Order: sequence, then structure tokens, then C-alpha cells
Amino acid sequence: MDITTTIIEELTALSSDEKRQVLPRFFKTGPGEYGEGDLFIGTAVPDTRQVAKAHRDISMADVEALLNSEWHEVRLAALLIMVAKANKADDSTRKELFDFYLSHTDRINNWDLVDLSVKTVVGEYLMGKPRDQLYILAKSQSPWEVRMTIVSTFAFIRKGELDDTYRLCDMLMNHKHELIHKACGWMLREAGKRDPARLYDYVYANRKRMPRTMLRYAIERFGKSEKATLMKK
Repeated sequence: MDITTTIIEELTALSSDEKRQVLPRFFKTGPGEYGEGDLFIGTAVPDTRQVAKAHRDISMADVEALLNSEWHEVRLAALLIMVAKANKADDSTRKELFDFYLSHTDRINNWDLVDLSVKTVVGEYLMGKPRDQLYILAKSQSPWEVRMTIVSTFAFIRKGELDDTYRLCDMLMNHKHELIHKACGWMLREAGKRDPARLYDYVYANRKRMPRTMLRYAIERFGKSEKATLMKK
């Protein structure tokens, strides 16, 4: 039995009928929805993490096989294994993981898959490096590739580097997908933890054109009176 089959069997053993019913609805897999057609084994994220942790030393060929799976949790396990590899890798190996990730974005096709992997594999690799690829990817027709660009800036924010977050939010202000609005608002809120005054000024200046979902996410940590001012059109 190969390792990919073993991993799938371990994930299946940890699945539940309840999760198998709930997850497709939660991740919007119905006709016309953003996760249309995705398939779920029914395994909770903490359990998927444990399986991934146990197999973090598998080859990249096996990671690729997992990433090509039809099952959502198997693809998540592949990405969590990449995160584990990146966390202990030298810069050369991080570059290989970064390139591999960006060459397989078609398999990273829901918000949780992006959010649980891109900060480490993409964002942390780009610390101290040119970030041109993020701005190219931000123009993609794929909402998941676009989400990768803004969520990857979480790594920069944690180091106090906020400029890319604000620049990308400017680019994505008029994006049509609500999941991009949510991601931008989330990253703005995180940036605001580092510099509340900059966030307040940014939201105030853009409040009339900013999507309301983005705005609400961005200002969650402000006080009641500040929120009232920022919500005014």
C-alpha cells in the first residue's frame, strides 16, 4: 500500500457522518456556489492536522499526488504537510515549496485551503524578497489566487510590514467576490493591531467606496463611536 492510500484511509477512519453532511454546505459546494462540486470525506480540521503531522516527511511527489485528490481533506493534508516542511526548511527548500505552491493553485480551491497554507508557504518565503508575483496574481480571474495574495501578507504584518496589505487592498477594493472583501477586511484588521491610527485614516478616507463587508471586518476592533463614524457614507 502506498503512502497516499494510507493517508486517505487514516483521514477516512477519522471522518463522521455529521461532518460529511455539514461540510459541503459550509463550503458552498452546490450548483453555482464558489465550491461547486467539491467532495468531502467528513474529517475535522484538527484531525486532518494530526494526519498531516504524522506524514510530514513524505516526498513532494506524494504531496503532489495528495494535492491532485478529489477529496477536500486530502488536499488540505497535502498543504498542511507543505506548511510543516516550510517551517523547518532552509531558503532553497522554501523556494521549491513556493514555486510548487504557485504552480498548483488550481488545486487550492477554497478559502480554508488558502488560509491555512499561504501565509507560511508564500508569505514567509517572501520576507526580504521582491513581491512582484503577488501583484501579478492579484489580477487573476481566480478568486482563490487573488485571496492568496492578500492573505499571504499576514506574514508581513506580523513583522510590522504593512505597506503591501494596504496596496493590495487598494487594488482589490472593487473586486466582485465577497470572499475577497472578507479577506481584505481581515488583513486590514490585523494591520490595525500594529498601527490603529493608520487603519482608521485608511478606512475613513475610503469608507464611501469600500465594500461594506470589507469595512465591517476592518473596523471590528474599534470602539462604538469610531465604528459609527467609519460606517457613515
